Amino acid sequence: MFTYQATAGDRVFIAWNGHRVITLTGRKAATFLDRVATADEQTAQLVMAKATGNFKRGNERPQQRD
Repeated sequence: MFTYQATAGDRVFIAWNGHRVITLTGRKAATFLDRVATADEQTAQLVMAKATGNFKRGNERPQQRD
């Protein structure tokens, strides 16, 4: 599940399951906000996934708790 947070400094932070994945600035941030503003939840998730690129490679391991 992706989430995003826009700041007053024209930055957009995109997170996946609470972990920040990417920070968008400038034109990329503005374009992202325009696309998400009119999107439904499913489309917004797709826009955020595309904005983050291929950050998951399948080799992530869950954190082990002691």
